[in-house]
Amino acid sequence: MAYVPGVALLAALVVGCSAGSDSNANGADSKAGSPTVTPAPPGKYLTLPAPCRAVPRGTLKDLLPGAAELPGDQQEKVFRGSASVTYDTDRKVGCSWKSDAPNATRSLSIDFERVVSYDPAVSDDDRADTVYAKKEKAAGLSSSATPGPDAEKNTGTPGEKEKGKGKGADAEKPEDPAGDATASADPSSSSSPSGGAAGEGGAGDSSAGPEDALPSRVLDNLGDAAFLHDLPTRAGSTSQQRTVSVVFRTSNVVVTVRYAEQPALVTQVPDSKELQEKAQALARKLAETLSE
Repeated sequence: MAYVPGVALLAALVVGCSAGSDSNANGADSKAGSPTVTPAPPGKYLTLPAPCRAVPRGTLKDLLPGAAELPGDQQEKVFRGSASVTYDTDRKVGCSWKSDAPNATRSLSIDFERVVSYDPAVSDDDRADTVYAKKEKAAGLSSSATPGPDAEKNTGTPGEKEKGKGKGADAEKPEDPAGDATASADPSSSSSPSGGAAGEGGAGDSSAGPEDALPSRVLDNLGDAAFLHDLPTRAGSTSQQRTVSVVFRTSNVVVTVRYAEQPALVTQVPDSKELQEKAQALARKLAETLSE
């Protein structure tokens, strides 16, 4: 009989603890019904390619006439390229090449930018699309425009609506739509920063190149989105210079290809069609390499 009160007290404590556990469980169940935020999916690409090895030597020989005829050491230096100075090679890399031939100087640069969104509600792809859209807008273009039948075939001939692109004030803006790390490595960028030379001819200005020069335009079937920007300028008081930029986005990576020519003679005019075709061909090779 002396132990009965102790047993009763122990039973009361057990009941009390059980009641507390049920209360906590109910509280946890009520919180489980609250809305949860699902993080946006990461981008496809976690790394970037080595830029100075991204272009095959055979392609470089085609893009840089005269380089193959240089002596061994000089030839190797040209084809080796010059890597861009960047502070985070996981996020941004680039490389540039330049070849001086008797009749013209050709330069090439490529840039890879891997975009990462630090907002859990915004995916890497969406953030990259924003980065790409700013470049497209800087070129005076808009992918929301309805392309003409020729543009849909991607034959290089823009639709009637796109033909008007690149002739207005936006197209003559000296701002580089692809402005990134290797702009300083591209000799064409020195004539673009402030008025002057760039004002002498906007993208698609036939007075600064052959009459059949194709204007800047949105491109189809290249990555998730792409555009071409053709900028004829004058290199000081010497010959005319032409820079073709192809910018495209694939998932969370934005790629820029710049290809420029400066003829040796003032009377010579760079071939817009050739520059555009070769810049586009290289861009497609890079897109295929990224997708492998």
